[in-house]
Amino acid sequence: MTEPALVVQGLRKSYALPGGGRTTAVDDVSFSVPAGGSLGIVGESGSGKTTVARILVDLVRPDAGTITVNGRERTPGRRGGRMPLGPGARRAARLGRAREIQIVFQDPYVSLDPRLTARQCLRTALRLHGRYEGQAATDRIAELLDQVGLGKREGDARPRGLSGGQRQRLAIARALAVEPEVLVLDEAVAALDVSIQAQILRLLADIRRETGVALVFVSHDLAVVRHITDDTLVMRRGRAVETGPTARVLDTPADPYTRLLLSSVPHDGWDPAETVRLRAELAEL
Repeated sequence: MTEPALVVQGLRKSYALPGGGRTTAVDDVSFSVPAGGSLGIVGESGSGKTTVARILVDLVRPDAGTITVNGRERTPGRRGGRMPLGPGARRAARLGRAREIQIVFQDPYVSLDPRLTARQCLRTALRLHGRYEGQAATDRIAELLDQVGLGKREGDARPRGLSGGQRQRLAIARALAVEPEVLVLDEAVAALDVSIQAQILRLLADIRRETGVALVFVSHDLAVVRHITDDTLVMRRGRAVETGPTARVLDTPADPYTRLLLSSVPHDGWDPAETVRLRAELAEL
């Protein structure tokens, strides 16, 4: 049987509070994503979904739990009793983990170097990870730009000369440059106009089909999640309260919190009073 692209088991993360005590951001969260699959992680602000995304890409160290990519455990800090690594080996290990899982953030402008053109940005990523040199790097950059729908003008432009949608396409190209197994998208279309959102979602669907990369799509937008994912995990207060095929979770939710999320989205015949009632009932549970 083929290994899942990503297996997450028992993730936990808590933070110290200024006045003492701790708050739990992620509490025993587990899920898996098959190669070429797509998982949506949804929930309100403070549900822990972004913390999960940051743990996946080593921006946050978990207190407990494991992360496995294609059968290889990659959880930071787990060395199996081996001797500590030196600085050079630690850097190589960190880059190796980065090549397995890449992330695209909501605002690409803050993650792109304003001094570099799109081509220079991609060349820097390839050089950092020791991927391609000389003409091979030039050819790979042209391939990446074409893959995300950017032309010669955009390739020669710096971030300030690109539109929001073009900057997000560049951020996706940079993430794909190292050929990751998993691509995490943290509210990656939330800041874009609806028409541009649709273009980026179509692009991601094409990339997923062409490359077989697994997607983890973190979002508060249930319409976006319905469009792009196969499965959905619903988080509340750091815990996973419901998971399953996206159509089932969003059409016939089993958990009261999922029903509350769905009732909070305006639609034809929407009754805000129903949302208030569901929230009150949930508070009593």
